[in-house]
Amino acid sequence: MANRITSLFNIQYPIIQAGMVWCSGWELASAVSNAGGLGLIGSGSMYPEVLREQIKKCKAATIKPFGINVPLLYPDIDKHIQIIIEEDVKIVFTSAGNPKTWTSTLKQHGITVVHVVSSRKFAIKCQEAGVDAVVAEGFEAGGHNGREETTTLCLVPSVCDAVTIPVIAAGGIADGRAMLACMALGADAVQVGSRFAASIESSAHINFKHAITQTDEGSTILTLKEVTPVRLIKNKFYKQLESAYSQCAKAEELKNILGRGRAKKGMFEGDLDEGELEIGQVSASIRDILPAKDILMNIWNGYNEAKQRVLSE
Repeated sequence: MANRITSLFNIQYPIIQAGMVWCSGWELASAVSNAGGLGLIGSGSMYPEVLREQIKKCKAATIKPFGINVPLLYPDIDKHIQIIIEEDVKIVFTSAGNPKTWTSTLKQHGITVVHVVSSRKFAIKCQEAGVDAVVAEGFEAGGHNGREETTTLCLVPSVCDAVTIPVIAAGGIADGRAMLACMALGADAVQVGSRFAASIESSAHINFKHAITQTDEGSTILTLKEVTPVRLIKNKFYKQLESAYSQCAKAEELKNILGRGRAKKGMFEGDLDEGELEIGQVSASIRDILPAKDILMNIWNGYNEAKQRVLSE
């Protein structure tokens, strides 16, 4: 399928694997790229030297395009940017910050820049900043999210109407039916997180992968809006937060409960009680752990089947 996104990234299918912290290492990114999508290394959990090693390993595992997801709030962001430039990575997805800060620098080095947004307003600002595309991510998505709580179904057409650059839909997409819906809303591609978190190549702990397959409707919640909004699985750690909220806890107290390394403890080390288990609402429909290639092809084939079904009616 040829469209603005497949041409922009030189990929076969308009399916992007989200750059998830603790889940998106070189193995997952290279597997998705080798399958014809765009794999992303999630740099938000990596020290600079770890990121460089991940890039080198990904290059050794694929000759296809891949990218790096860079949360702009990362404390060593300047080191990450420099490594990306030195290692000649040509695609960067930025998030959690002002796109004006690094877009021009990246583009001066021939890097394609995409920024993740949760509102129409910020999509317009991204276009003004010179990014090549935006990811419109609804609040169904896992991990760190927008405060607006705008759903993907509402956000995607709003962003598509507001900008002329390509739009990638994200949030609640795990199969071909959801992909078709997003494309019908005007998106040029989809970004998939939760479904790839439960892949064989995902760097997440096996305990977390199994936890994803056991979630149900209502198992996740968007919380910590006073600190940094995040969607996670309700577990023992969340119950601590819930108790604090019932006592009208302030932001500082919530920060203390969160502490440091909570996401690593849950998603990478597999502590399902005390860890922060970031995942999207769509996890309620994920029931198995599959190779990344199978996941991508299931989405693509499902998209074409759903499209044919609609056309035949």
